[in-house]
Amino acid sequence: MPEIQAVWNGQNRAVDDDAGFVARCRQGRTEEFAVLVRRHQKSMLNLAYRMTGSYDEACDIVQEAFIAAYRALGNFRGDARFSTWLGSIVINRTRNHLAQKATRMRREEPLPDEASYIKSRHNLHVLFEDNGTIDSDLERKELEAQIQECIDCLDGEQREILIMRDIEAYSYEEIGAVLNLPPGTVRSRLFRARSALKEIMKRVWGDQI
Repeated sequence: MPEIQAVWNGQNRAVDDDAGFVARCRQGRTEEFAVLVRRHQKSMLNLAYRMTGSYDEACDIVQEAFIAAYRALGNFRGDARFSTWLGSIVINRTRNHLAQKATRMRREEPLPDEASYIKSRHNLHVLFEDNGTIDSDLERKELEAQIQECIDCLDGEQREILIMRDIEAYSYEEIGAVLNLPPGTVRSRLFRARSALKEIMKRVWGDQI
């Protein structure tokens, strides 16, 4: 099975002085929030993108999440890192977005079954079949795209916990804080998510994983 973390390296999140910027922002120095945005916008955007599969949708979600975080900064108690608290806002915004999108799609047209979805996406291989000397960067992007397509087939609960741990490199404690789950539940859900992903990937790659 291709190693997901070999394709995507989780972004490092600040662990030392976010609290200082938060405190100064709460004291009225609103320009300090711009520093927090610069620090975390990339990792938050990546998180939303991996869950939605759409860069434009992820941008909208993260923009709304930062606005919500700024407005709710007075409620941030510092029990968890700012990045963890911000991640929970992004997760909740993404969940709501996906739920609303699913409702619209059900009204407009039936969703494809999983097998048809994977088969159509797997046609991406055709673009590269006749090229025996694929550039390593293109090969990496193709692998990333195929893994993302398999992740898209997971249900929402499995997808978000796998993305947080195996792509964004959140700790088990951070995941538990964001999703409001005990550590044991985080580990069991992650195990089921990884198993489900492996089964989906087997249908795409067969014995190659």
